[in-house]
Amino acid sequence: MEETKIMEETLRDTVESLLEQKQFAKIRSLLIDMNYVDIESVLTEFSKDETLRIFRMLPKETAAEVFTEMDSDLQQYIVESITDAEVGRIMDELYMDDTVDFLEEMPANVVKRVLKNTDETTRKTINQLLQYPDDSAGSIMTTEFVDLKKEMTVQTAIEYIRKNGVDKETINTCYVLSPQRKLEGVVSIRTLILAPPDTPVSDLMDTNVKKIHTLDDQETTAYQFRKYDLLSMPVVDKEHRLVGIITIDDIVDVIEQENTEDFHKMAAMTPSEDPYLKTGVFTLAKNRVIWLLVLMISATFTGFIIRHFEGALSQVVALTSYIPMLMGTGGNAGAQSSTMIIRSLSLNELSFSDLFKVMWKELRVGMVTALLLGIVNFGRIMLLDNVSAAVALTVSLSLFCVVCLAKVVGGMLPILADKIHLDPVIMASPIITTILDALSLIIYFQFATSILGIA
Repeated sequence: MEETKIMEETLRDTVESLLEQKQFAKIRSLLIDMNYVDIESVLTEFSKDETLRIFRMLPKETAAEVFTEMDSDLQQYIVESITDAEVGRIMDELYMDDTVDFLEEMPANVVKRVLKNTDETTRKTINQLLQYPDDSAGSIMTTEFVDLKKEMTVQTAIEYIRKNGVDKETINTCYVLSPQRKLEGVVSIRTLILAPPDTPVSDLMDTNVKKIHTLDDQETTAYQFRKYDLLSMPVVDKEHRLVGIITIDDIVDVIEQENTEDFHKMAAMTPSEDPYLKTGVFTLAKNRVIWLLVLMISATFTGFIIRHFEGALSQVVALTSYIPMLMGTGGNAGAQSSTMIIRSLSLNELSFSDLFKVMWKELRVGMVTALLLGIVNFGRIMLLDNVSAAVALTVSLSLFCVVCLAKVVGGMLPILADKIHLDPVIMASPIITTILDALSLIIYFQFATSILGIA
């Protein structure tokens, strides 16, 4: 990692020096031999004006690939700064899914300019793809794929691929369609190359095709890719006609997006699509304050419980000092269980039918961990704190019950949330902790009332 950073800094200094000397041909020859991702990394180190100058030096194929890696702000700046002809050339080189991803982030004036500089067929396809709901399979698919007919021979199919596959996003998998464009099967380029030239495609194609529908959630699509180890997947409409494909590079982006969203929700924040350093202070505050308000207000119940047992606390003041430990341990125990269950739900390893199995397992895990914690806690209190054995027993028994309950609740709530079509992630640490805080206090004061004889 450090070596890569040093290389990028060295390259940036070289390009900057050549730019000052107006050695544009040398800059071009230096960059065109690089990977387009590395080129984009170098360009981000320059100002927007310098980036634009360097960008214009690149061949149109390389420029288009670099363009797809740029953030939306820089893409917008470039489109607004170059000529209509240059816009058209970039759009001609972009794959359709990259074009749609780019346009979804742009303001109306940029979208209008881009569409004006594309041909009628491309414009129609773009408008169609833009109509699919966000986070659906249709919104991330590309319409650039190789389609074959089952009557073709291997030789005819390979010649067709040579002629038409240049501008397709992938030719690794070819899709066999009926005259009504319904998906009949798939065949890999490897199978075609290794088969005798006169073999019909119908004899080689695999009819057991894993496919996704245009309105299916992109997270469901990502799961299908992982489950079946796919590099691409066909997308069909309501009439089962093939309308596009999704490739693995788009799924990697989806997984990153979904994981980021889950991390935000688990920390009780509204998800944000913008990078941290490019998100405004007020936007960050807005994304965080809503859940903080919810959690703060819900914590009012904890205050009610403590006020209700003020008399008990005044009789045995030492009880107050153990409240943070009980609440913290309960919250942590519940968070452990909820994290495991949320992960299992996201991998489709669990469903609602497993609810009681999960509760029983978490109860047993809770009893084992709670027993150890209770014994250690009892010994710690007796050795270090100047309190009676009855107080130590009260705290330790409360801790045992709190941990057991926390494990069960932490395992149960995400499954229930998933059953009622809520994101299980909302039942992560902050929500679980708030619920368990109140339950911990109730258990604690009940034991105190019973063992210490206070009210």
